[in-house]
Amino acid sequence: MRLRTLTAWAPEGCPDIRPGMDLSRVILDLVRRNNLTPEDLDVFVIAHKVVSKSEGSVVNLDEVTPTSRGEALAEETGKDPRLCQVILNESRAILRVRPGLIIAEHRLGFICANAGVDHSNVGLGPQWVATLPADPDRSAQAIRRALEEALGVRVAVIINDSHGRAFREGAVGVALGSAGLAPLYSYIGKEDLYGYVLQTSVEALADELASAASLLQGQAAEGTPVILIRGARVEIDAGGAKPLLRDPARDLFR
Repeated sequence: MRLRTLTAWAPEGCPDIRPGMDLSRVILDLVRRNNLTPEDLDVFVIAHKVVSKSEGSVVNLDEVTPTSRGEALAEETGKDPRLCQVILNESRAILRVRPGLIIAEHRLGFICANAGVDHSNVGLGPQWVATLPADPDRSAQAIRRALEEALGVRVAVIINDSHGRAFREGAVGVALGSAGLAPLYSYIGKEDLYGYVLQTSVEALADELASAASLLQGQAAEGTPVILIRGARVEIDAGGAKPLLRDPARDLFR
């Protein structure tokens, strides 16, 4: 019997990413310097922060002028009015607010704290924050094309971030963007061990891989934003991560 395995590597030595850097070239260099040999159906999971920084999705708070809405949100939360304005700029809607916390619907549909706007691991100065990539699926597809051309194998790419969850403590990795794999895996119509035909079971494969990668990426000074995963049940698909977003009409908790 062949044991099923899932293997993940965290290449070391990633440079400090700055706006304008070629992230695909950085990833290829990491792979080579860490003596990794990607294979067909391997998955690269890349922390959104390095994608955002390379693409210039960063904001200098010293250049932000808060609106009246930004000032009001700052008064309610105790946050910097300039930060609140950036959060508003990145949001479709502000869903929940309390002192020190803003839960927003990001303009791309993600539900997360501060609409994904973050000070951590930006490295451009204390007044700089990062926003989520402008189009994570497009970013993932561009990186995937560059990696496949250079490596000569079919790979998938996931861009991940850490989000909190309703009813649960702590954050987990989620897929913001993807390319090269179906983000959902359906068990509907398959039988369980006892012959019961599954009716509703759909696995968020891209989110699970994003979360697995987060274990190696860490949240602080680890410096390992790129993870290579092998052994996942990948179904080749040209689409992105948008199918992971639940239609608000089907969301019982909003």
